[in-house]
Amino acid sequence: MKKISLALLFSSILLFSFVSIQTSVYKVDPKKSTLVWTGKKVTGEHKGTIPLSSGTINVEDKKIKSGTFTLDVAALTVTDIADKDGNAKLVGHLKNDDFFSTAKYPTATYVISSVESKGGDNYTVNGNLTIKGITNPVSFPAVIKTDAKTLTATGVITVNRTKYDIKFKSASFFENLGDKAIYDDFTLEVNLTAAI
Repeated sequence: MKKISLALLFSSILLFSFVSIQTSVYKVDPKKSTLVWTGKKVTGEHKGTIPLSSGTINVEDKKIKSGTFTLDVAALTVTDIADKDGNAKLVGHLKNDDFFSTAKYPTATYVISSVESKGGDNYTVNGNLTIKGITNPVSFPAVIKTDAKTLTATGVITVNRTKYDIKFKSASFFENLGDKAIYDDFTLEVNLTAAI
């Protein structure tokens, strides 16, 4: 009797544990989400956007377990140059092989591997960023808020472009660039909205 009772108790606990786990999949809303890039050089900086074409975030018992995001690099824009010809020239340069090679690599991806709580709505997001077919681990601080229907996240990702074979005018690889040097790091300012 004791063996049967213990077996039933153990089975009940397992069943209760399984049933009580709440899982949710939040889908990114590209129209409500923005990804703003900033690239800096010795003489200034440029800004623009890279659209998020898709993304999902898996939440289990109110904790983010995983997530995958696709960035439409081929649709990147420049937002700080008003002159139409100058704007098109920089966009074209960023899309060519000196930078993102978008004809061959039109998208980039970020895959969440883990999310660490830092208290309140503050987290460290760990994951793998793939650009031009090259993958490197990238972590960044973020503010994440969730409710029953919506998840929002904001943060700034710092990316070392040279790790993705983007070495154009990098002082780490070329000498005597002077004020023509472009810094290795660029940033992606994330403002994400996702919903069930």
